[in-house]
Amino acid sequence: MEQEDSRTNGARRRPRRHDPARRTRVLDATLDVLVSDGAAGITHRKVAARADVPLGSVTYHFASLAELQAAAFARYVALRAEEFAAAFAEVRDRAGLLDVLVAQVREVRERRRSAVLGFELHLAALRDPALRALTEEWTAASRAVLARFTGPVAAGRVDAFLEGLILHALLAPTPEPEESTRAALAGLLDLPA
Repeated sequence: MEQEDSRTNGARRRPRRHDPARRTRVLDATLDVLVSDGAAGITHRKVAARADVPLGSVTYHFASLAELQAAAFARYVALRAEEFAAAFAEVRDRAGLLDVLVAQVREVRERRRSAVLGFELHLAALRDPALRALTEEWTAASRAVLARFTGPVAAGRVDAFLEGLILHALLAPTPEPEESTRAALAGLLDLPA
């Protein structure tokens, strides 16, 4: 008696679907879970469900939750650094810098996902030293953009102040008046409001 081909024995195996974007979808789904549930809420199952992939796909690409979280945060830092640099690409002077900085604070509700991810990364890095390199990478990238207009020392102050304003804007029940945000940033930059 001939041995049956395992593919014909019982149910046929589903053909393996070629999905080159699956890893990226998993990372983006992880970022979504980070926004909705925080770092403590990440599970392979939640990510798989959000990415609409089999659970085995998540564990195939990422052996541990720590590896998954680190890769997702690395994706966030790369995307956010590009986005931040692009926001300042057309700025030619400190007055233009002020306009973009005010917009970064004023538009935070529209960019809530990104802002929450930034703070989740910072909080996770407080507990996981392996993630600190990512916070340092993000800080260096944002300060390099700002330093084009302010110099490196002032860029650090502007960056820290901007993050504080963004956190307050996220938490405030109503947006602060634009004039207040503009005046605070103008004072930091030694510009007229």
